[in-house]
Amino acid sequence: MQIALYQPDIPQNTGTILRLCGCLDVTAHIIEPAGFAVSDRLFRRAGMDYLSRVRWQRHDSWTAFEAWRAQGGHRLLLFTTKGARSYLDFAYAETDILLFGRESAGVPEAVAEAADARLLIPLQPGMRSLNVAMAAAMAAGEALRQTRHAAPRTET
Repeated sequence: MQIALYQPDIPQNTGTILRLCGCLDVTAHIIEPAGFAVSDRLFRRAGMDYLSRVRWQRHDSWTAFEAWRAQGGHRLLLFTTKGARSYLDFAYAETDILLFGRESAGVPEAVAEAADARLLIPLQPGMRSLNVAMAAAMAAGEALRQTRHAAPRTET
């Protein structure tokens, strides 16, 4: 399982998601340009000492990310408030990439069109969106629940 952030705006959210990725053993991708200088120093506050445990990769553009993704044959799942299907009603695969857009603007239509699925987290009427780090945690939790199987328990 992997999480990709499309041109993130807020370093604290990015640091929180990197921390999530480190704790859950999920690879992270940052698709630039970001709305801030991408550096460990900016992520330290939210990511704390977990950043050394994170596998993450920077892609200098959407085009570079798409070339990398095509080479690996990964399915791209976009989480968006404009999605047509609940993230809870989707069958995830271990090789999926969960994509989250900019906090300020989401993703452009060309990026949305490249996604293999557009998923949404259902919200109460009148509520616009969740914090991107919260949405990433919810999405990763469901995807990992479906794809990772716990070791069999032994009775003692």
